[in-house]
Amino acid sequence: MASIAAIFADVRARGDGAVVDATARFDHVTLGADRLAVSDAEISAAHAATPAPLLAGIRESIANSRRFNEAQMAATATDWRGEVRPGFLLGERFAPIPSVGLFVPTGKASYPSVLCQIGTPAVVAGVPDIVVVVPPVPGSAEGVVDGATLAVARELGIRRVFRANGPAAIAALSFGTETIPRVLKIVGPGSPAVTAAQVLAQAHGTATQMLCGPSESLIIADDAADPWRLAIDLLNEAEHGTDSAATLVTDSEALAQAVDAAVAEQIVGLPEVRAAAARVALSDLGGVVLVDSMDEAVAFANEYAAEHVQIATRDPEATLLGLRYAGEALLGQDTPIGASSYTIGIPATLPTGGYARLNGGVTARTFLTSMSTARLTPDALAELAEPTLALADHEGFPAHASAFRLRGLGGDR
Repeated sequence: MASIAAIFADVRARGDGAVVDATARFDHVTLGADRLAVSDAEISAAHAATPAPLLAGIRESIANSRRFNEAQMAATATDWRGEVRPGFLLGERFAPIPSVGLFVPTGKASYPSVLCQIGTPAVVAGVPDIVVVVPPVPGSAEGVVDGATLAVARELGIRRVFRANGPAAIAALSFGTETIPRVLKIVGPGSPAVTAAQVLAQAHGTATQMLCGPSESLIIADDAADPWRLAIDLLNEAEHGTDSAATLVTDSEALAQAVDAAVAEQIVGLPEVRAAAARVALSDLGGVVLVDSMDEAVAFANEYAAEHVQIATRDPEATLLGLRYAGEALLGQDTPIGASSYTIGIPATLPTGGYARLNGGVTARTFLTSMSTARLTPDALAELAEPTLALADHEGFPAHASAFRLRGLGGDR
């Protein structure tokens, strides 16, 4: 937090110059301020150069995410107004947040899927001003940005894209610089440094989606589960990095032993950088939790409140009934985390660090604000006089009380 605070102070004071310096220092990319913005020509060229199978995958991801978010909007974010009791006409109106910044990480890999998953709901919500920031490929000449990520921006119709170091980019979105605009809310997953930057952004008055940090997964399984597929799905998350966590919770010691053997067999097939990450995620930060019952497994899962939870039990629907806190719940071994991360359509940018007990994943609702409305009839206002005056008098607000008394309600003028 101390080092990120120093970057924030520098960006606030020097704007583009500080962003350029941070990108050179941490991403080993030397840029001029005139290269922070990604041009329309670069976006178009990247889109044209995207291999057809990859572009088809991007379009599938966007299409399914669009379906999910449009259904959510229709179900839960529709303006409403009704007479909830005689004379009380109450309601709610929804509107998109005026401006948002979407952070797409780069570093250990490039993640066009992240922009699919956070850009699509922003577009569905109708945000009028969407800004994307993405670090350049580390060490690249002239700050090359992952072409597939630019292709996603083109598919979504997002044209304001900037290349910059992660924490410096978050700071730039918080304050605004000569090139990068200030926004009202920042959304996107990232490293602990990026997560710390989003915490600081809130302290400076910019909203963020708390917290989307290093990946974490938890699988609840009983002895009906296939250990080979459990190993596949544990490694799916474990390969993210040495700051990720992958955990199996089961009441079957035999299953735990079988999964351990399957992981050992499968991990040798990973590239060494991924295998090294997986060993830490499965040994130091994750592993196997052996419990006495499925009830205990679910209780553990609720306490953990993991980003990804997969339920691999005889009756996943029954197990789900007890699960309250998770970024997402994937039912059965035919619904793996790998599919949810890319193409199912449900949100894949999810709360970590226990924040699933407070909020959910990035959806269209993330990019909406709501406004309550009310209209009272004269009779309804009169009904409220006595209880309102009691509260206003107790709290010592005479002008509040006068709103009724000077109308001749609830007592003498």
